[in-house]
Amino acid sequence: MGEFVKVAAKSDIPAGSGRKVEVNGKEIAIFNCDGTFYAIDEICAHRGGPLSEGELNGLEVTCPWHGWRFNIANGTSPMSPAAKVNCYGIKIEGNDIYVSA
Repeated sequence: MGEFVKVAAKSDIPAGSGRKVEVNGKEIAIFNCDGTFYAIDEICAHRGGPLSEGELNGLEVTCPWHGWRFNIANGTSPMSPAAKVNCYGIKIEGNDIYVSA
């Protein structure tokens, strides 16, 4: 795991939503699930859709392009075991969110 980089304030990402950030040239989707933050690849492993724009239902995000779902805690997809996205380390310090990618 690399160095942690500040990407947002907790207040920037309301509960039940996601936001795209960039860390070291990599696009990452940050999600707030009831006050716990998760970081996964921004790009859907199925057809390249923007996961940060997807609907969050519990720990699953649904890609807005083709409806594929991914678990934001472990990157797996119930749609296909081969379709997995990377997960990244998150660190919270005060109101700041840091990601390691």
